Amino acid sequence: MIAELGQFALALALVVAIAQSTIPLIGAARGDAALAAFARPAAFVQLACVVVAFAALTHAYVTHDFSVVNVARNSHSTMPLLYRLSGVWGNHEGSMLLWILILAAMSAAVASFGANLPEGLRARVLAVQGLIGAAFLTFTLFTSNPFARQFPPPLDGRELNPLLQDPGLAFHPPWLYLGYVGFSVAFSFAVAALIEGKVDPAWARWVRPWTLFAWLSLTVGIALGSWWAYYELGWGGWWFWDPVENASFMPWIVGAALLHSAVVVEKRDALKSWTILLALVAFSFSLIGTFLVRSGVLTSVHAFAVDPARGVFILMILLATIGGSLALFAWRAPALKSGGLFQPLSREGALVLNNLLLATGAATVLLGTLYPLFMDVLGAGKVSVGPPYFNATFVPLMVPLVIAMGIGPLLSWKRADLAGALARLRVAAIATVVVIAFVLYASGGSGFFAAAGLGLAAWLFVATLIELAGRLRLFRAPAAESLDRWRALPRSALGMTVAHAGMAIAIAGMTASTLFQEEKILAMRSGDTVAIRGYELRFQGVTQVPGPNYQADRARFMVTSGGSPVTVLSPERRFYPVQRQQTTEAAIHTTGLADLYVVVGDSDGKGAWTVRIYHNPLVPWIWAGCLIMALGGAMSLTDRRLRVGAPKRRPQPAE
Repeated sequence: MIAELGQFALALALVVAIAQSTIPLIGAARGDAALAAFARPAAFVQLACVVVAFAALTHAYVTHDFSVVNVARNSHSTMPLLYRLSGVWGNHEGSMLLWILILAAMSAAVASFGANLPEGLRARVLAVQGLIGAAFLTFTLFTSNPFARQFPPPLDGRELNPLLQDPGLAFHPPWLYLGYVGFSVAFSFAVAALIEGKVDPAWARWVRPWTLFAWLSLTVGIALGSWWAYYELGWGGWWFWDPVENASFMPWIVGAALLHSAVVVEKRDALKSWTILLALVAFSFSLIGTFLVRSGVLTSVHAFAVDPARGVFILMILLATIGGSLALFAWRAPALKSGGLFQPLSREGALVLNNLLLATGAATVLLGTLYPLFMDVLGAGKVSVGPPYFNATFVPLMVPLVIAMGIGPLLSWKRADLAGALARLRVAAIATVVVIAFVLYASGGSGFFAAAGLGLAAWLFVATLIELAGRLRLFRAPAAESLDRWRALPRSALGMTVAHAGMAIAIAGMTASTLFQEEKILAMRSGDTVAIRGYELRFQGVTQVPGPNYQADRARFMVTSGGSPVTVLSPERRFYPVQRQQTTEAAIHTTGLADLYVVVGDSDGKGAWTVRIYHNPLVPWIWAGCLIMALGGAMSLTDRRLRVGAPKRRPQPAE
């Protein structure tokens, strides 16, 4: 009965979503405050219904209710509790329910924290949120029902995909969906603004925190996914430009552009139409990612690749959402009046350059992702677009972007002195030259691209510190004054500094781990040794180890350096008997500056095992940098000026 309760709650949520998407719009159009106010309680009721549905599906997984088809296909009685819980969203139907839950939570958050929004704008934003929710609830109920029953139930389930039975994948999808769905709020604000025909600095202040939350959530989600791919797939890399990886990366790029563009709207009342367009495109890319994962048009370790008929339904949602919003933009955007003017050499100009480069980068990733699909549909054969294309098109666009990130924050609004800003960056330029020279010397002159990448990272990191020192008047004013300036520094400004520094750290990690990686693949017998980058690994054999729902071949490597013991690494090769599938579990020793990465492969049946050993310099900096970027976003989000629905000022007592 609990599963039926969940399905009923989901159906009720659909009814509420339809009401939420229509009644407030009518009220806002007629100026009827009562009808417009219906949006808030509707958002809360819809969230309550979806919470009941999600709890019902979770209960089915925890209690091994194999009469529910979704549970029988994605769980097993021997699975640990963590993976039974993550199994709730580790499949198509459950992941759609998680998507809807987060969407309903976002609507309720707007209703809760948007009390100070103009009544008409709030009603329209919540109505658009309700419309999106109604579309996905309809899709889920009629094509992807997570509560479908089967009788008689099987004695046990088929188990969750072994690749997904991992802590990284337990937390990766929720964070990713917080980012995807978070952009729906920016989308709803954009559509509401187009309907009203009004975009002003207040609108930018309202939309920025939602965009910031979505962007930092997507940052964490992408980082977790990359980390999982690094240690679980056993290939020693962290990013492969997989189509589904790209599907999450594109809204992240556009979201970053939207954050910077909204600043121009807020500060200078300019770039209104462009900012609205970015808000529409950011969520549109999120929907494209949903389509790619669930349409069955591609195969990926990340994709569900389910019935293409479901993909057709999502394609219809995608076309209606993207097509409808862009049509509304084409109709209403010309009516948006431009605001303040500014010179190209200004902070606004730097932000425009930032937006152009990010938008172009997103377009190149989109082209590389969809081109093979279009060629396949047109019958032109299978075409592979991989890392060489993206490295040759996307990476060069990021070089001027990183340079501009160092200069832009030092420019003044409206009109700036470029020579003065560059003069303040002398130390950053010197640090860049020193890093480039050192890398070229250490690599014997062959590491040009590595030197350029690490030099850019040094440029951005030092320039970021210089900008912060300028705000504090560090070394140019008494220490007490600098301390007072630190205390008064807006959290949004400090958050920008931290995020830019995190980007510099991540760039250094990406560059060094890609271009300086050392790999050895060999067959080893017990007692064999191999040396790599100052380490000596002695293979001590393989033993069989039972797991809760798998059998593992666990290798043992004694690692020494200069004759002194360092650590013991125990990579595994696991076999899951229910799904008849093998996975690899890499063993990693990290110093913070580099990873020693070992994977054990197949046996030849004569005592020798295939072993892959990698030395990945600075690779931990990738995820450290991503987390620092997310931390910077979180710090900015705590700035009172960015809080939606900040408390109203108390009225002064009458004298």
